[in-house]
Amino acid sequence: MLRWAGPLILALSAAVALVASLVIGGGAAPQALQDPGAFVRWSVPTAKLIVNVAGSVMLGSLVLALFALAPKGRAFAVALDTASISAALFTVASGATTFLTYMSTLNPKLSLSQEFGAQLGRFLTESEAGQAWLLQTIAGGVVTVLAFAVRSWLGVLITGALAAVSLIPMATASHKGDLAGHDLVVMSISLHILGAAVWLGGLVALVVIRPALEPGRMRTVLERYSTIAIVAFVVVALSGFLRTLASIGSLDQLVTDPYGLILLVKIAMLLGMGALGAWYRQRLIALSAVKNAMFWAVLALEFVFMGIASGAAAALARTAPPFGESEIVAKTPAEILTEEPLPPELTASRWFTEWDIDPLWLIGGLFAIFFYAAGVQRLRRRGDKWPVWRTVMWMLGIALLIWVTCGPLNAYGHYLFSVHMLLHMLLAMGIPLLLVAGAPVSLALRAIRKRTDGTRGGREWILWAVNSPVSKVLTHPFVAAGIFIGSLWLFYFSDLFRWSLYNHLGHEWMVAHFLISGYLFSMTLVGIDPVHYRLPHAGRLVLLIITMAMHAFFGITIMMSEGLMVAEWFGSMGRTWGLPPLEDQFWGGGIAWSIGEIPTLIAAITVTIQWSRTDEKQQKRQDRHADRTGDAELAEYNAKLQKLADRDRERGW
Repeated sequence: MLRWAGPLILALSAAVALVASLVIGGGAAPQALQDPGAFVRWSVPTAKLIVNVAGSVMLGSLVLALFALAPKGRAFAVALDTASISAALFTVASGATTFLTYMSTLNPKLSLSQEFGAQLGRFLTESEAGQAWLLQTIAGGVVTVLAFAVRSWLGVLITGALAAVSLIPMATASHKGDLAGHDLVVMSISLHILGAAVWLGGLVALVVIRPALEPGRMRTVLERYSTIAIVAFVVVALSGFLRTLASIGSLDQLVTDPYGLILLVKIAMLLGMGALGAWYRQRLIALSAVKNAMFWAVLALEFVFMGIASGAAAALARTAPPFGESEIVAKTPAEILTEEPLPPELTASRWFTEWDIDPLWLIGGLFAIFFYAAGVQRLRRRGDKWPVWRTVMWMLGIALLIWVTCGPLNAYGHYLFSVHMLLHMLLAMGIPLLLVAGAPVSLALRAIRKRTDGTRGGREWILWAVNSPVSKVLTHPFVAAGIFIGSLWLFYFSDLFRWSLYNHLGHEWMVAHFLISGYLFSMTLVGIDPVHYRLPHAGRLVLLIITMAMHAFFGITIMMSEGLMVAEWFGSMGRTWGLPPLEDQFWGGGIAWSIGEIPTLIAAITVTIQWSRTDEKQQKRQDRHADRTGDAELAEYNAKLQKLADRDRERGW
């Protein structure tokens, strides 16, 4: 019965919370200028609420299918059908929101005239909000078709990735690009939406597929969903906290400001859901009480909490926050270019005190530390050993990654080319060496439990990724080296560099690309994680020398450059501190040439040591074999030589 009652409870709770929050926060109040009317004012948040819920079920169903269900089971097909239906609703609601946002923003007179259509077309193609909602609507339509048509692991994985991407435009459209803290807020909202979607959507999908599960399977699926939900809860909590910092000036505004009151209700609901989840996952699942009335009552209560949180979230998007969202008065060219206030002069102390948090890498880094430590602990509990120095290398690598992406390098990299180049060198060469030494894939394959029921967990997906044709190509030494050095030249001598400066998505792509390309190259040289092919140690040294020579030539090329790279950016900042732009670029090239060679030397020494140890191990194996056989091979070889010598004497040679 909860299969139908659960979504209904969710919808009713969300509707009540939405109306109440809009009344309290004034999100649907008449506008002072160009008021679009009551219908549009109330319809926009209502349509967004439908988008949020439908998108959550779409993504949550796909994630549940990928990590908890088997393709041959009926529940797998039901989950994908649920995703397809939700994606269709998501698409329609996104299209409606697009049109309603146009009506609310420009307040045109509704008509069938050519002028009205032309204005709508310009809104969809020229404004950021129109482009975002149009892309989201198109992506939702593609997910609708794919979720209905595909049933293979790879097809569902691609569909799930596209479903996750289709939710991102909501984040970019929900925060103005000319406001302070834009990058922090947009990334926090993006992670918040994705985490909430997996959490809420997975719970709805769990209820929908219940009748399609084989007897006794519900507990297993519920346990797997619980693991996913815990991760999603942490993402929602951390991203929500970072988002709140940009909106609330003081804690008293949580009870004195309408925005704060609605936010407080949402926080209370999220904490309530987390407490409920922790309780029934520890108590009721352990007691195999998935058929118990109390279990389903708790699940229904969780739907109520989720509905209230969803309604409050939709209303918050229409409610003015009390702090941190005032438009910047553009006093300097830097503020016009970066949409952020110009940071203070970079002094020695600010290398340790200046922070510019990137939620994606902060949260991702914390998860990387936790799961690695959990894997090591699991090995130790069962009596296996894991080298302490590998754990230290991994922790240092992640700590350095967080410092690079959230500290002074991230804060000043948009203003000083030299700082940007230092950030790049650490991402592509320093951090990967530390992470590769941690051997995360080998640890995961040993620590994660193997599944035998036809489903795929973390271990199975890692094995699939390692053995996939794409992985075999990317981890080939020559391909990895080509990507490592080729993308360096292509990035800085094309518009990709400019894109990474002007667009935060481009910046995130840059960080991910150079981190991954550096990791792949380092793994082919000094890693122990499984790859399809590795060069002999001598070949690795030669490849390293050739690649680093081209890398040094890149640094020298920048140092000798007489023109400023992205001149309209670095040359137009108007900063009164630091080196002149062209001199700063010269030092950036010097960093690429000199500091970039330090990881090269470390990698070369590591390869040499590995080569020496390999020879020693081979010699020890040969010695042990000789001891076991009494030097039989040597005796046989000497006998053969003696036989040849005797034959020569007989012939008189």
